[in-house]
Amino acid sequence: MVMGAAGSKLEKALGDQFPEGERYFGLENFGNTCYCNSVLQALYFCVPFREQLLEYYEGRKNVGDVEENILTCLADLFTQISSQKKKTGVIAPKRFVQRVRKENELFNSHMHQDAHEFLNFLLNELVDILEKESNVAKTSPETPSLSQKVVNGTNHIQDNGIKKEPFVTWVHKSFQGILTNETRCLRCETVTARDETFLDLSLDIEQNSSITSCLKNFSSTETLNAEDKFFCDKCCSLQEAQKRMKIKKTPNVLVIHLKRFKYMEQLGRNKKLLYRVVFPLELKLSNTINNSDAEYSLFAVVVHVGGGSNHGHYVSLIKSHNRWLYFDDDNVDMIDESAVQTYFGSTQEFSNNTDYGYILFYEGLG
Repeated sequence: MVMGAAGSKLEKALGDQFPEGERYFGLENFGNTCYCNSVLQALYFCVPFREQLLEYYEGRKNVGDVEENILTCLADLFTQISSQKKKTGVIAPKRFVQRVRKENELFNSHMHQDAHEFLNFLLNELVDILEKESNVAKTSPETPSLSQKVVNGTNHIQDNGIKKEPFVTWVHKSFQGILTNETRCLRCETVTARDETFLDLSLDIEQNSSITSCLKNFSSTETLNAEDKFFCDKCCSLQEAQKRMKIKKTPNVLVIHLKRFKYMEQLGRNKKLLYRVVFPLELKLSNTINNSDAEYSLFAVVVHVGGGSNHGHYVSLIKSHNRWLYFDDDNVDMIDESAVQTYFGSTQEFSNNTDYGYILFYEGLG
């Protein structure tokens, strides 16, 4: 369902410079679905992810009847946007929202929801569906696989004892990185390393900080002693140890979630931290295991508007073809690049402006 000409002002503003083949559509709000709309816009303008989803939609057309799920609804929605004859306008993502509410009770209400929880749920749900489809394709040779197999990380053991690479979906290909958790026994100096995958990094924040300093804190060394001692396999006993987290494999798209909501015991609820956290347009990731810098460019910001965690609004800032756009449900406007820094946060504990960056999307350069 397409509505109105809400974006015609944007079309006029861009004129001959409107990017060829691109579409800028607002999304209708179905009663507190801004958390969903803001994340969908960020994902739509994550071009590798969008292209894979459109390809999935094309491949699915030849397979016959496929049961509707969140993946098929999202592929339908992205295809609907990208194939519009008009360049701007409003689309109602009704089927997708209905499917989300059906699949997850958490989102089946008109209450204020958390955009980061929704993003996590959505990406993990897409991975589950693609993995199931891959398994079906393996047991039925005639069925063409709807997913791509790419090599990554850890080996899995099959029943017959032969090692095989785990199936990695195109969702992983876009967003997955690998962290290494290193623990060094301070008695025998043995280092134990454990790898874990991530689709986004959740960072603790401090007042007047930056993404770079938050990432340094994320990878800082922590000493395990007293009640937190580490059981060292070599010493066969509990020992003092040092622990740190480093990035072993950087993702193609780095998603950073700023922990702006903190539970306060004295309040008995979550409080929004209005801290000023600078997020640069260009980011160098230096806390990698091989100490080589990975370079990223910011292309989307999901912004939380409001002073608390149980109410408020979400909008998204999107960089598309070197221009910044502001998506607020069904409204789409152009903004200056310099306006992005107004979403860093406040140096004051109380502030009239509460529109702060919450989820950041960076694309890898090179």
